Amino acid sequence: MLDLKTIRSDPDRVREAMSRRGLQNGEAAVGELLTLDEERRAAVRRGDDLRARRNEVSRVIGELKQKGEDASGLIEEMRTVGREIGELEDQVSEADRRTQTLLLNLPNCPLREVDPGGEESNRLIREWGEPVAHPFPARPHWELGEELGVLDLPRGAKVSGSGFTVLRGAGARLQRVLIDWMLDLHVQRHGYEELRVPYLVTEESLTGTGQLPKFAEDSYLTERDDLWLIPTAEVPLTNLHRDELLGADQLPLRYTAYSPCFRREAGAAGADTRGLLRVHQFDKVELVRYETPERSREALEELTAEAEEVLQELGLAYRVIRLAAGDLGFSSAMTYDLEVWAPGVEKWLEVSSCSNCLDYQARRVNVRYRPAPGERPEFVHTLNGSALALPRLMVALFETYQREDGSVEMPSVLQERLGFSELVPPSHS
Repeated sequence: MLDLKTIRSDPDRVREAMSRRGLQNGEAAVGELLTLDEERRAAVRRGDDLRARRNEVSRVIGELKQKGEDASGLIEEMRTVGREIGELEDQVSEADRRTQTLLLNLPNCPLREVDPGGEESNRLIREWGEPVAHPFPARPHWELGEELGVLDLPRGAKVSGSGFTVLRGAGARLQRVLIDWMLDLHVQRHGYEELRVPYLVTEESLTGTGQLPKFAEDSYLTERDDLWLIPTAEVPLTNLHRDELLGADQLPLRYTAYSPCFRREAGAAGADTRGLLRVHQFDKVELVRYETPERSREALEELTAEAEEVLQELGLAYRVIRLAAGDLGFSSAMTYDLEVWAPGVEKWLEVSSCSNCLDYQARRVNVRYRPAPGERPEFVHTLNGSALALPRLMVALFETYQREDGSVEMPSVLQERLGFSELVPPSHS
């Protein structure tokens, strides 16, 4: 959530930030916030003046009654003052409600280095590895997976409908080993603490990270219990310290967690939904950091490098894209996307988004820290990143390491954990 004091003191900067995002109603929202803020403060001032008047007159009324003199005129006046104070309190409450609604629906301000524009303005930062060019026609992962007996799309659809898949045998083991290996990498090499988090969260938790109210239609709600299925482990990890005041010696906090993720938008019209490319339920290993403000920009580079290391260890060609302002996520001030090359579908596939949210989420979840004893508390900065999302990672592995006979070699870093070095079609075994 943006700071109302910042909007009040530098509204042009906020207007410009919303314009860079391409938010058409951003300027109107800022204007309405400023109007509400002035109306609220005027109502508070008027209410304070009336309360002071009421206190003074109440003293006078008491004195008149002690003297046996008539105070009926002042008493009637105070009834009128009381009604006006009540009306002003209602005005303040309504202004607070409308202000909160507007703030919850305004996205974060992009950092200055983020380019304006939409997806077409995304900037290529670097590339790693050479996209594989097979000497034979590369096949898509759904063909390979079905022939290998590790991907069962028809039964996934039969059980749950479109956008759901079933992994079988060695395919299920491969995904489980990938999750285990990535968690170990982030804990043992990068210094994260592993957590096992709830997959159902409250409305307050989703609001805290910015999914609500903006993206309610893209989320799954269990109406009987009023709990929401998480779209990412970022939600419980970022809410972990909600309403807490941390010490400077506790920062940075680095958490990693595996979770299934549930997202309705997987079946968006016009989207490529074949195979594992876009699904409603998928597995992901998430990284979340709580940092001091002066460290968060550097921390974003570190977090991105940690996600990149997964792809490097797996030998997969990828590129790093810095998103333009109009393509940023709602809570992000700056994001790097990692896109891996999938030769079977001939596409760059996003497998990670690494974002610095500055204090935007911390204001919503009220997580602060005290820089030093006796100093005023400040909001922490939160960062998050996928490291990595499993479905498209599996796509890239199948399609990159496929052989002409339909078998798929396993990356050397996984072979000992897997207990096998290749996937072979049943007819070849």
